[in-house]
Amino acid sequence: MSQAKSSLSVWRWLLLAAVIAGGATGYYLLYHTSADTPVAYATVSSGTIENIVTATGRLQPREYVDVGAQVSGQLVEIHVNVGDQVEEGQLLAEIDSTVYLANVEGTRAQLRNLQAQMIDKRAQLELADIQFRRQKRLVETRMTSEESLQIAEATQRSAAAQVQALTAQIEQTASSLRAEEARLNYSQIYAPMSGTVVEVVARKGQTLNATQQTPTILQIADLSVMTVQAQVSEADVNRLKKGMDAYFTTLGDQNRRWSGQLRRIEPTPEVENNVVLYNALFDVENDQGALFPQMTAQVFFIIDRAEEVRVLPVGALNNRPSMPSPGSRQGDRRAEVMLVTATGESQRREVTTGLSNRVQIEIVEGLELGDRVEMPGAVMAATNRPRPAEGPMRMPR
Repeated sequence: MSQAKSSLSVWRWLLLAAVIAGGATGYYLLYHTSADTPVAYATVSSGTIENIVTATGRLQPREYVDVGAQVSGQLVEIHVNVGDQVEEGQLLAEIDSTVYLANVEGTRAQLRNLQAQMIDKRAQLELADIQFRRQKRLVETRMTSEESLQIAEATQRSAAAQVQALTAQIEQTASSLRAEEARLNYSQIYAPMSGTVVEVVARKGQTLNATQQTPTILQIADLSVMTVQAQVSEADVNRLKKGMDAYFTTLGDQNRRWSGQLRRIEPTPEVENNVVLYNALFDVENDQGALFPQMTAQVFFIIDRAEEVRVLPVGALNNRPSMPSPGSRQGDRRAEVMLVTATGESQRREVTTGLSNRVQIEIVEGLELGDRVEMPGAVMAATNRPRPAEGPMRMPR
């Protein structure tokens, strides 16, 4: 008997829990999803929509050069510092030229010696020519022997050969002199282009070794035109086309845009953490000098753009846009919205949509500026609503 009473008590408690749950559910449905629950609205406004590909990039000078040393020696002077403006042909640095100057002077002395020998050889050749012509006339009058003529002819040919050999030796020495003079000139380093000194690698007193590779002393860049090197993922790179518009912002001034046109997409990728990235390059003017090398840029490539068009949030559409109807322009789709009329009633309206950036969408036809539409599923929290009188709960017997 006691076991039966215990079972009956359990069933009473289960029934009580079901009644409480049902009452709570009915209370929520009655007071939170009634027909007069306020909803969110969106207004058709005028704006610009861009379909873009985003990327992160770095700024580099369009034109720059690493200035190096072509000869070895101690760097005795650097005439510029980082940030200095230099002109093409300006003296930048000097290398100890003692050895190179001595080589030039020695080669010049050697060349003068050869030139003096050439004067003597030409005089001997002239004398040999005179003796040969005299012996030739004497043979004709039988005043000398044939042997004397042959000796004079051989002497003349030998003198001419010596002149030719000395001429070649002079040319070789003159060539060596030009090389020595060039090495002497290389000890003074001049600017190959006009621009700004952006980096100084070497230091005064440092010994440079140019035997195997050219040591870099400093870098000059033209900062009037900067190149943006944007890294685009392999999923988006096929959407980019040469000549398309692009712009970027910097971390220091995200409200200012610098614009350009895509110049080149480098075919060789860079792989970072198993992500394949391609470098897309475009140039921007830097007349005010606000851009510097290695700045980080947030880059936007404009795939499509619509200016001063009617726009709505994408969430205002009741369904996804359908495929374009015959005769509609490229990108147009059909969709439905709930238009709020002047009397406050909701009216289903079919609209033609255009460009979208996943946040906003262009309204081509069906709505006008200022029209209000409902935001499906966006129920606003009700406030200051009357609440029912709350009485005590009674336990079922």
